[in-house]
Amino acid sequence: MPDLSDAPLPDRLARAITLAGPIPIAQFMGAANAHYYATRDPLGTDGDFTTAPEISQMFGELIGLWCVDLWDRAGRPDIAWAELGPGRGTLAADALRAMAKVGLTPPVHFVETSPVLRDAQAERVPQATWHDSLATLPSDRPLIVIANEFFDALPIRQVVRRHDGWHERVVACQDTLFLPIAGKPVPDQVIPDDLRDSPVGAIIETAPAAVNAMCGIAARIVTQGGALLTIDYGYDGPAVGDTLQAVRGHAFANPFEDPGERDLTAQVDFATLALAATASGATMHGPAPQGDFLRILGIDARAAALARSAPERAESIARDRMRLVEDMGTLFRALAITAPNWPTPSGFA
Repeated sequence: MPDLSDAPLPDRLARAITLAGPIPIAQFMGAANAHYYATRDPLGTDGDFTTAPEISQMFGELIGLWCVDLWDRAGRPDIAWAELGPGRGTLAADALRAMAKVGLTPPVHFVETSPVLRDAQAERVPQATWHDSLATLPSDRPLIVIANEFFDALPIRQVVRRHDGWHERVVACQDTLFLPIAGKPVPDQVIPDDLRDSPVGAIIETAPAAVNAMCGIAARIVTQGGALLTIDYGYDGPAVGDTLQAVRGHAFANPFEDPGERDLTAQVDFATLALAATASGATMHGPAPQGDFLRILGIDARAAALARSAPERAESIARDRMRLVEDMGTLFRALAITAPNWPTPSGFA
């Protein structure tokens, strides 16, 4: 048997499928994203996509002030600040600068496994401590955790309705051509009651990895104190629909082509995440549309102040504000959870 340990990811996946049969969507997505993020900086005009912190400094600054306000009303405890999947470290750098101006300079912790992105983060936030998982974050103080476009990249499971019932959706392979097919049947009991009679071809998604991560974060926050703020794109589920997508070169692509060479994401089920958090004892706030959230935090005043200080950039600042508040304002949503004895965070009615 040939040694494929150094072979390209598509060849390794094809070999695994040939030997053991089709693999679940979650396994395919997990392997593809692990390789993708470990081997490149995907952000910016030269990458595959742009996130809110890369659009404008206003996004990170307002999140920093959100943290300051919550910390202040919680009694100014000795906290640790953590970010999950911090990209290039742009959000953290902007948030920490805003926080420092009003006296909050907590230790910084990044949960990041990509060596390429760790290098980029170290340039912007050299004082950070890096972690491979949530398990090693500080346990001796309250945590304020930020997760921007983190949950959407975690692997999802899909089931598809056929004439004879519901089946796991799996990935098959012909040479290195990957395609989704219906796999083994799943019991009706795992399908939400109101979705069981969906039409043939309907797809339902679940995100066990996201739920596990949320439960772990919520348990830490309930025990230690603190809060989580997550901003992502998604919906209130469970619901019918296939949201798995790929992006390459700032355009949509086939998620089953060239695994490991394009970003795979799926919309976040905020209702299920919120249920996981409250089941762990945390208090839920939101979700709120990103546009409304940023308006409440003061993005209009911040944009006006930036335009006054740099009139030559007034038009670009206005465009950036429009992208964050209008273009991304309804699809992206903010959800916060707090320890039961912590105050309600700003931005949530």
